[in-house]
Formats: sequence, structure tokens, C-alpha cells
Amino acid sequence: MVVSSTILLIVAIVAAIILLSVLLTFVPVMLWVSALAAGVKISIFTLIGMRLRRVIPSRVVNPLIKASKAGLNVSINQLESHYLAGGNVDRVVNALIAAHRANIDLSFERAAAIDLAGRDVLEAVQMSVNPKVIETPFISGVAMNGIEVKAKARITVRANIDRLVGGAGEETIVARVGEGIVSTIGSSDHHKKVLENPDMISQTVLNKGLDSGTAFEILSIDIADVDIGKNIGAELQTEQAEADKNIAQAKAEERRAMAVANEQEMKARVQEMRAKVVEAEADVPRAMGEALRSGNIGVMDYLNIQNVSADTDMRGAIGGMTGKKKEDDSK
Repeated sequence: MVVSSTILLIVAIVAAIILLSVLLTFVPVMLWVSALAAGVKISIFTLIGMRLRRVIPSRVVNPLIKASKAGLNVSINQLESHYLAGGNVDRVVNALIAAHRANIDLSFERAAAIDLAGRDVLEAVQMSVNPKVIETPFISGVAMNGIEVKAKARITVRANIDRLVGGAGEETIVARVGEGIVSTIGSSDHHKKVLENPDMISQTVLNKGLDSGTAFEILSIDIADVDIGKNIGAELQTEQAEADKNIAQAKAEERRAMAVANEQEMKARVQEMRAKVVEAEADVPRAMGEALRSGNIGVMDYLNIQNVSADTDMRGAIGGMTGKKKEDDSK
């Protein structure tokens, strides 16, 4: 009887320990005690409900304690709903505390919207207090005299919390400033004016209101470095001259080819005329034979023609020998 009572007592103790362990595991009692110690009134059933809604209680209660100690009026339902929406509760609370310390008007709804939009709301608040400097790479522009000028700028920006949702980012600021630098250099008559007054670039760019539609407010644009690049105008003129030369050479080659073709055509025509002459000369003997047969000329007439032809050939031969001798004497 005593043994059975002891066994029942041991079983009861073990069951109580197991039940207490399960209860402590499922119900964050220590977190509830911490909240009560910090002056945050929260029901134990609320913590159990968080467990049932698959919410990690520490991710909500600890930021709530932090906000309460900082004097912020934030409810646990707001934090829990932001957690269920996929937001970073701790970062939002830190941003609200930083904005409260810096006297920046920032509500929980706007901070939550900025966080859910994918932006770092805490960094935005810090940038509102401590402006950020964005340095651009070397941006090239060509003055009217054809000289390339390279400029590097430092842009001091401050986050505009009201335009963080839907506003453009840093890349847009850099692109707009680069466009302003290029247009300012391009409108200068001489590159020396840019070198003498680099501040005219920043003044011109600032007057264009480049921060409209962005999540930032441009405080200043400072030209950090100005350098001289290539003589783009001279290079373009050289390339144009080279192109003109190539065109002229091509046209000259075309004219030469046409002249060669015309010469060959003339030679062909000369050969054609010679062929016609030879053909006509071949008709002479036939015509004379026909005349002899028909009695239009006699034998003596034919012999006289032969004598005249032989005499002409002799005179031509003698004239050729005389001309060659004179040429040799002159040498």
C-alpha cells in the first residue's frame, strides 16, 4: 500500500514537471514577466494568441517595451499587424524613436509603409538628421571649341520622408546631375571658362530643381575635380578629312577606270577601222581584174599603175633611210 502510494506520487510529480515544461515552452512566461516589469500591460492570453497566430512574441513584445520606454504611443496590435505583413518591427520602432528624438514628424503608419516598400526607414531618418554625400564618377562634356572637360561632383542630399514611398532613388539623382553637368559644359563657349569658374556648373544644376520626384532633397552640389580630356573637335575634323580623302581617292579611281575603259574602246575601234581598210584594199585587185575582163582598162593602163605603185614604194624607202641617217647624225 505504501509502495503504490509512492509510485503514484512520483508519477504525479513527473506529470506535473512535463506539464509545466510544455506550458513554459508554449507560453512565454518570462517575456510576460519582463513586460510587466517594464510597465507594459499585456495579457498572458495575448501571448498565447500570438503563438496560435504563428507570431514570435519576442519580435513584438521587445519592440513594444522599447517604444513604451521611449514614450511612444504604439499599440501591440499595430506591431503585430506589421509583423504579419512581413515588416521589420524592430527597425520601425527604432526609426520612430530616432525621429521622436530629432523632433521629426513621423507616424507609425508612414514608417510601416516605408518599411513595407522595401526602404530602410531607420536609415532614412538618420539621413534626415545627418545628410549623405553622393560622389559621382567623372562625367565628360564637350565645350563649343571642341575640348572635352571631365568633372566630378559631390552631391549632399537629405532624405525626404514624405516622398520615400514612390520617390526615385540615388541613381536618378546621379543621372540628373550628370545630365546637368554635360549640358552646362556643352553650352560654354570655351573650356577655359569651365576651368576658371567650376562653380557655374553647380549653380546651373541646382537651379534646375533636379530633386523633384525623388526621395531626397538636394542641399548642395560641389564640383570636386575638373580635368581636361581629348580634343574632340580636332579628332572629328581629322576623321572628316580622312573620309573626304577616301571619297576623293574613290572618285579618282573611278575616273581612271573609266579612262582605261575608254582607251580600250578606242583601240578596239581603231582595229575595227583597220580591218575595214584591209577589207577594202582586198577588193582593189578583184575590181581591177573585173575591169580588165570587162575591157574598162587595158594592159598598159595596169602596167602604168604598177609602175606608179613601185615608184611610190621606192620613194618611201629612200625617205625612210634618209630620216634614219639624220637621226643618227644628230645623236
